[in-house]
This record gives sequence, structure tokens and C-alpha cells, in this order.
Amino acid sequence: MQDHLKPLTSLRFFAAAWVVLYTYIHELNTPISFGLMEHGYLGVDLFFILSGFILSHVYLDSVGEGRFSYGTFVNHRLARVYPLHAATLLFAILLIGAAALKGVQLDPNAQNWAALPAHLTLTQAWGLAPSASFNHPSWSISAEWFAYLCFPVVAWGAWRLRHRPITAVAIAAAVVVALNLAFGAIAGFPLTKATFQWGALRIVPTFLFGAALYLAWRNGAVSNPKLAVAGAVIASLTVIIATSFYGIDTISVLALGLLVLSLAGFGRDEQGAETGGILSSKVLVYLGEISFATYMIYVPWKWVYLKGVNMLLGSEGPLPFFWWLAGLIALIPLSMLAHHLIERPFRNIIRDLGARWASRKREIHLSLGE
Repeated sequence: MQDHLKPLTSLRFFAAAWVVLYTYIHELNTPISFGLMEHGYLGVDLFFILSGFILSHVYLDSVGEGRFSYGTFVNHRLARVYPLHAATLLFAILLIGAAALKGVQLDPNAQNWAALPAHLTLTQAWGLAPSASFNHPSWSISAEWFAYLCFPVVAWGAWRLRHRPITAVAIAAAVVVALNLAFGAIAGFPLTKATFQWGALRIVPTFLFGAALYLAWRNGAVSNPKLAVAGAVIASLTVIIATSFYGIDTISVLALGLLVLSLAGFGRDEQGAETGGILSSKVLVYLGEISFATYMIYVPWKWVYLKGVNMLLGSEGPLPFFWWLAGLIALIPLSMLAHHLIERPFRNIIRDLGARWASRKREIHLSLGE
């Protein structure tokens, strides 16, 4: 990602931390409870908005100008998400097996072998998995995969509206509102809480919203740093108020979109000077870079850590604050290991294999005179 979007990389860290705290806070003895934390599942929707924004930033021009290679795109996207997914899936299976040998149950929903084919094909959020199985957070990666496969359609629409960003944002925001209202009325629960059954649908409005917000950004919607700061403050306060007092997720999702747009304006001003402040710091940007690993390992790590500490303390249930915090902090070095030992090297391997396959395919076509 270009330097002027460093704040969005940092935002990924906060999105992951929001989701992790939403799950981990219930493992604390006398847990803290307030609206913002109880709505931490919206961190996933923030990821989806960021995904639509960033992919449009990277690929939209190539789509519009006819330089886009769908095969290369799919290869790069698979290389981005599958290695850690496969590693955490394998780890979860090994944990389930080890727990079974010890007569211990890790999670009531963890072991469902009927869901394994869907997990292997990254379709567990397409309604093809019977339950929230194995490493459950991977449902969102399956939803991302669905969005990746459909990206050319999204990019085609965004390209046609590239000079009409207000129209694009208005349409996308209307889709967010309409789909959330319709889904809630039909399903009986919010779309923002859909996971393995309707995850592929959940990403649709937020991914579109992110793509539309990118059009607003590229047309200078937040080129004024003061406007960007004001937007970020308004968006943050709206999320806090909406989650604390009203619990209307749709308002929060729209505000999260404004936050993404505003923070994108933090990168550089019109003269090219960096204005990101702390959000462009090396530490936060690095934490953002390893946030995917954090998100993918936090549930398997929680299983291991909770069982280990409970055995050590000779007790069951929520943890004392010290042990709870230690387990939370440990996610950072573990994420670093997963990022550097699995995510990055295997991403490069898959990309290299894809490039070789594409090159070989071109050679065959040339030899056949096509």
C-alpha cells in the first residue's frame, strides 16, 4: 500500500483488536461491559469496507483501462488469505484430535467434519457449512473470497461512476441500509451478525460501500486535512454513541465508512507532506500489517491458553486480570511469528507458482500460434 494510505493499514490493527476484545472480554473475571466493546463484531464489517476501498485503489484503473488480469488477481488474493487459513485449520484439527485423546472439549462447535470440505474450498460462509466449525473466524475469509471472485463486476460499476462519487456513495449507502433492513426483517437477526450461513451476503453492501468511498477519496473529498480530522472525529463519536445507546448497527456501519474515508485523508496533504501523525507511525503500521495473522490465530490461541492457564491455576472459568491480559498481549508475538513464518513466505510461493503457470500458459499459446 502506498505511503499516503498508511493510516488505513494502522486502522486494520484497531479493527482486529476490536474483534478480539469482543471475544476475549468474556474470559475476564468480572468482565468490563460497555456498548462499544459489545459491538466488536462490527470490526469485521470495518475490514470489509477497507477491503473494498483498498482493492479499488490498487486495481480499479487497470480494470477500466483493460490491463486487469483476472487470473493474476485471483492468484494474488488466494496467496493473501489461504496460507494462514490452511495453517490455522490444520492447527485446529490437531487441537481437536489432541483434546479428544485427553477427553477434553475445546469448543462445542469446533468439531464438525461435515463442514471440512467447505473450509478447504473457502466456501464455509456461502451457506455450505452446517455449523460454525474449526477456526470459526475464517468465515470472514470465505466471505472475502466471494468478494474477490466478484470484484470485476464491482470494479466495472465503480469505473463507470468514477466521475460521480456522490452518486456512487449514495447508491452504496442505500444498499447498506436496504439490505440490512430487509435481512433483519426476513431472517430475524441483524445482517451484521451473519457468519457461516450468510457471511457471503454480509460482505456485499460493505464491500460496495468501500469501493464507492474510494471514488470519493480519489476525487478529493478529504483532501483538506482539517476536513479529514473532523470526519474522523464525527465518525468515531457516532460509532461510540450508536453502539452505547442505540445499538443500531447500520448507523455504525455507515459511520465506519466515514471513518475509513476520513483516515485516508490523513495520509498526505496536497503538497505531498505526510499528515498521518501517529497513525503513520512504524509501530502502528506494522501492527496493521500483522493484523490478519492476529485475527486468524486468536481463537485457536484462546483455546490453548484458557485450558493451559486453568490447568495451572487449578480452576475453570474466567481468568484473573493478570492472566487474561498476559494471554491478550501474547497475541502480538504470536501474530509476528505467523506473519513472518507462514503468511509472507507462502504468499510469495503461491504468487511465484501462479506467475510460472501463467508464463507456461503463454508459451503454450505462442507455440500453437494462438
